[in-house]
Amino acid sequence: MKLQKLLLAMGAAVASASSVPVLAEGSPHSFSANIGAVSNYIWRGVTQTDDGAAIQGGVDYSHSSGFYLGTWVSNVDWGTSDPNYELDLYGGYAGEVGDFGYDINTIYYAYPDASDDANFWELGASGSWKMVVVGLQYTLDGEVDDGPFTGGDWYVYGSLNFDLPQEFAVGGTLGYYDFTDTGSEGDYTHWLVSLSKDAGDFGTFSLNYEQNDGGEDEIVAVDDDAKFWVGWSKEF
Repeated sequence: MKLQKLLLAMGAAVASASSVPVLAEGSPHSFSANIGAVSNYIWRGVTQTDDGAAIQGGVDYSHSSGFYLGTWVSNVDWGTSDPNYELDLYGGYAGEVGDFGYDINTIYYAYPDASDDANFWELGASGSWKMVVVGLQYTLDGEVDDGPFTGGDWYVYGSLNFDLPQEFAVGGTLGYYDFTDTGSEGDYTHWLVSLSKDAGDFGTFSLNYEQNDGGEDEIVAVDDDAKFWVGWSKEF
């Protein structure tokens, strides 16, 4: 589901699989699909589309045991001739014990048309309690020769989410990226505040503010300007 991918990409907890009906009454299997559009695809505080728009979507499978698999794709623009798109493959196990939710996940970020190796693989874990989510993602391996995303990087985060009247919701996330091979020029903090509206059959709309504490001397978070972007998504 789209929420699943968004939370994974941020390093946050994963909601338990799909909300669509199972294929047959009593079946433990279910499938869903999603589509979305954003005015700026920002991943962990850094634009992936050179501040441009993106069309995104994916498909998901879930089992009543808590096991899930999915894939998700988006166009990207890193200010170079390629890559032109990102393809993510992910899976994991999610469950609840009372008010406490937990998730163990893995996600592979692939850029099939990149002229240079850019793919990397993460393992993550998170926990949630009511409106609070905390967790981390760890880079197991990366195809980049050196620098960020080569392996050993940590992303840690915390978020708060509140439901409001009339199907509105507000949320905030604070995340910190610690890169193993970049020194102080790579590590950065970012924050996000989001207001969303569930419009039923018309999908979910959001207005978002996002920023990081990087700058032009940094390696990854080179743009520390405030970013305001809007998004829409729908699940089937």
